[in-house]
Amino acid sequence: MCGRFVVSSAAGDLVALFDVDVEGADLPEPSWNVAPTHRIPVIIDAVNRASATDDDAPAVLRRLESARWGLVPGFATEPTASAPLFNARIETAAEKPAFREAVASRRAAIPASGYYEWLVAPDGSKRPQFISAGDDEPILFAGLYEWWRNPAAAADDPARWLLSTTILTRPGAGPLASLHERMPVFLEPGLMEDWLDPRTTGDAGLLSEISLAAEELADDMVFHTVSTAVGTVGNNSPELVLPVD
Repeated sequence: MCGRFVVSSAAGDLVALFDVDVEGADLPEPSWNVAPTHRIPVIIDAVNRASATDDDAPAVLRRLESARWGLVPGFATEPTASAPLFNARIETAAEKPAFREAVASRRAAIPASGYYEWLVAPDGSKRPQFISAGDDEPILFAGLYEWWRNPAAAADDPARWLLSTTILTRPGAGPLASLHERMPVFLEPGLMEDWLDPRTTGDAGLLSEISLAAEELADDMVFHTVSTAVGTVGNNSPELVLPVD
């Protein structure tokens, strides 16, 4: 699973790195201790309405937006009606009412510098590990997103719509299987276009394809023990990812 992660890149760097066309408002600052319900940057592709009347306009625009980590289904009565859906099992996402519509047409890429997992020792103690691609290489998690409309907000109220997201997970693979039975679905950059394209209907075949690719990417991940300070959400600094004995 993935319950804490790191986004150390500034929004401007993510815009340049992932060829973003539209930079959203109020994007979050870098964080070394992202937890569920925090705001995080997400990459989504949206159909460009201008392309319907302008042949020179691109059919799809790539957006970098700020989203709540913890998907709120469109049918929810309120964002806090249940525990935050910050992870979704890729094996069942297409069947679950909370995720199946997002699988079909609202898929996201979530940039990260790495994530944390807690390794359980034989004596039951837990040691936090920081998992990354090494050499400051960025990671993309495959995710889903939803827009939730607040029925109590006025039509012109900016808070009328809430964007939220979840990270897909799959069985642990490669060296990461020794840390936890689950791991995030790492998004293969070569599959990013198909995964994000809202004109492509997501189905079991697409989910299987990115899951298999994530299994290969897991072989390249590295990890090391970090300070237990990461267990406190209020702690947030680059020192959290440094190795400790």
